[in-house]
Amino acid sequence: MLRHAKAAHVPGLSDRERPLTERGERDAGRAGDGVRAMGLVPDLVLCSPAVRTRRTAELAFPDVEVSYERDIYEAYPDELLELVRRTDPEVGTLVLCGHNPGVHELALGLAGGEYGFRPGSFAVIRTQSSWVDLSPGEGHLVTRWDPKEH
Repeated sequence: MLRHAKAAHVPGLSDRERPLTERGERDAGRAGDGVRAMGLVPDLVLCSPAVRTRRTAELAFPDVEVSYERDIYEAYPDELLELVRRTDPEVGTLVLCGHNPGVHELALGLAGGEYGFRPGSFAVIRTQSSWVDLSPGEGHLVTRWDPKEH
């Protein structure tokens, strides 16, 4: 689970069009570096089509296939879980790049824990289930990363 990096509030732009700030641009790249430092290479990124999530995914995972899913924007955790369940079984490592509170609540629902999820944060959750069978509580929180802590 990856929350988009810090976005700017620009008068006249809709919420979906908000760009990343300079810090957001840096933190998005650092998040990708953090994932790769763990030896993880995503097979696929499911990403909201909002400008800030698209840019976060581009900077974090420049060489990974990205599927832009409009249903991620403003999604509830159960809707995000349904989207994850539709993932091709050949995908081993999946990144869901979206927005709070949905991505944070899904991470907590899958693996529990008590932590915040600031912009640019990610949680690595390991599961034993296939994507189609994934259910709340079946995950194990491997680690989480917060750009303000690194």
